Amino acid sequence: MLRVGLTGGIGSGKSEVARRFVAHGAVLIDADLVAREVVEPGTPGLAAVVTEFGEDMLRPDGTLDRERLGSIVFADAGRLAALNAIVHPLVGRRMQELNDTAPADAVVVYDVPLLTENDLAGTYDAVVVVDTALETQIARLVGVRGMTGDAARARIAAQATREQRLAIADYVIDNSGPLEALSAQVDALWRELSAKAA
Repeated sequence: MLRVGLTGGIGSGKSEVARRFVAHGAVLIDADLVAREVVEPGTPGLAAVVTEFGEDMLRPDGTLDRERLGSIVFADAGRLAALNAIVHPLVGRRMQELNDTAPADAVVVYDVPLLTENDLAGTYDAVVVVDTALETQIARLVGVRGMTGDAARARIAAQATREQRLAIADYVIDNSGPLEALSAQVDALWRELSAKAA
């Protein structure tokens, strides 16, 4: 088994790279999906978030109001740290459970947006960073996700810098060009990773 950490700043195209790895046969463990799972209604994770942040973090249907919570934590490093202290241990345990079910010869790709911030590079056999220019990230967040420029910059500022991510990379995929260029890079890297797993 080869455990690969995949990361990149918000708007870098990391999710697209993850999809392409899956198409090649990777086992994907998506930290964002797991993070949603551990705060679903009825979970200890959601109860802990409500205890820390208040009942007004819940929507009328009992689900977590992620946008409201995000507006608080991405503007306050202390509140973000409080949220991370609740969610990260739960996510780590669930991701390990998923890893334990993967075949012995698998390339297991961990899609982890905050890999750099949480100093997780050493837990993987290789780290792949999807890189793009700051201006491109902002343009994608505004154009694709409908964020304001200020909201996009705040989200980016809450994450590791581009330089910090590149410093931990074993492999870098440059996603500043067209999708064809991305495909070629992912295909080449997949050949190398799958050879190592075998």
